[in-house]
Amino acid sequence: MANTNSVRQIREAKMMSKAELARKADVTVQTIDRIEKGNECRLDTKRKIILALGYKLADRTRIFEDDNGNPNTLSNKSSKKKG
Repeated sequence: MANTNSVRQIREAKMMSKAELARKADVTVQTIDRIEKGNECRLDTKRKIILALGYKLADRTRIFEDDNGNPNTLSNKSSKKKG
């Protein structure tokens, strides 16, 4: 299932290559390529990419969204409110 994200746009705006982002995030270039194509990744990988792009974790919604345009969370437990 593809996820919407802005990794490529942000990386290019910062004039970073995939290799540079991968190096800063401590992931492979293939991982960056897969994420930019919308493939899913682990929360830890998202965290690394957010920080490598120079953002704070609180800015995660600027970078990663789910299929419905909802922001992904980086917490291990999601807090659910009963309606």
